[in-house]
Amino acid sequence: MMTKRVRGARVVAAVLGGGALLLSTACGGGGGEGADGEVNLVIDTFGVPGFDELITQFEEANPGVTVEERNITDLADYTPQLQQNIAADSGAGDVVAIEEANIAQFLAQADRFVDLNEHGGAEMEGDFLEWKWEQGHSPDGRLIGLGTDIGSMGVCYNVQLFEDAGLPTDREEVGELWPTWEDFTSTGEEFMAADTGASFVSTIQPYFRAVTAQAGGEPFQDAEGNLVVEDNADTRASYDTVTAMADAGLSANLPIWSDEWNAGIQNNAFATLPCPAWMLGHIESTAGEAGNSRWDVAAVPGGGGNWGGSFLAVPTQSEYPEEAAELAKFLTGPEGQLGAWNEANILPSSPEALESPDVTDFTRPYFNDAPVGEIYSATAEQLSPVYYGPDTQVIDDAFRAALESVEQGQATADEGWDTAIAEAERAVGEG
Repeated sequence: MMTKRVRGARVVAAVLGGGALLLSTACGGGGGEGADGEVNLVIDTFGVPGFDELITQFEEANPGVTVEERNITDLADYTPQLQQNIAADSGAGDVVAIEEANIAQFLAQADRFVDLNEHGGAEMEGDFLEWKWEQGHSPDGRLIGLGTDIGSMGVCYNVQLFEDAGLPTDREEVGELWPTWEDFTSTGEEFMAADTGASFVSTIQPYFRAVTAQAGGEPFQDAEGNLVVEDNADTRASYDTVTAMADAGLSANLPIWSDEWNAGIQNNAFATLPCPAWMLGHIESTAGEAGNSRWDVAAVPGGGGNWGGSFLAVPTQSEYPEEAAELAKFLTGPEGQLGAWNEANILPSSPEALESPDVTDFTRPYFNDAPVGEIYSATAEQLSPVYYGPDTQVIDDAFRAALESVEQGQATADEGWDTAIAEAERAVGEG
């Protein structure tokens, strides 16, 4: 479901790259110019991007500019709508967020996006990790997306439920319980044997994304767009790892991002979540004051990994690409990335921001003062980039459905795999 936030006009000057830019009064394809000449820009986002205060700052520095953020929580709902709007050349925001797993499909439509090289984007190369910078380029060198965050991994765990199960609650000791994913499943079996009334995991699907990403490489498609799932032993091993969690009875069978899943966070229905940095904001906003100090953050099994991370792009359908580009640059520069970090712990893809004491020394009170800056930044610069092909969303949807059928007892692991492969082949035209 889409929610809308609209701000009143504020007077501002956007500070970018050490200089000040005063935007002209204009509107974007997703926004419009009001009767009084004010500029109304629209930015489309998903999840919890941490842009609230940054958008306020942008408005305050640009006379007569307002920014409306249209947010859809679940990426599986957001991406089809964005695809439709880009294909129709109508309806998209002036700036749109693109998740890393879907960037390839939009790079293949580079002519539908503004080349940000033509708006000063090329000067920002040093503001991003090298692999993140490269991910935002089309094969012919057009700069389509400026990176926002990366999804360096941890595991969030419910302290009270761990205590109830007789397990350690200190984050260092918890991390030592599961150096591998097999150990994680064994810990889950111990937890379930304690009969706390809660499940160990909410659903296995997000674990599949996390474990797959740890292997890097090409989990679903190669650079030519060929389906390589069956040829990638790491992808099958990741699938077997998470279906073993379901077979062991660890799952609460709550589809991620559903109302039931959110209620499970509030009601302590499960003990762990795979936690890229951006997940912290969702837990805190969902659990609210009642969840304060209920959750903590430990190391992820298998060491490191990346789940998620986004880019900001400007569709050519925007009537005012220069103004939209300046908004994208403002939000993705080092200071912008630090702002998103300070608001929602959205881990920067900027080396300068990652090395800032604002990140490295940051502890999050809601999570028992967990040193989340240290936890997430420690491996950020050593992440293995993952190539997600142009059909990643539909392939991921196929696996999501298959994994849910396995954990609900409607299919065996092998049956779920075969169904996912068949659906993936059909979706990409290889079946």
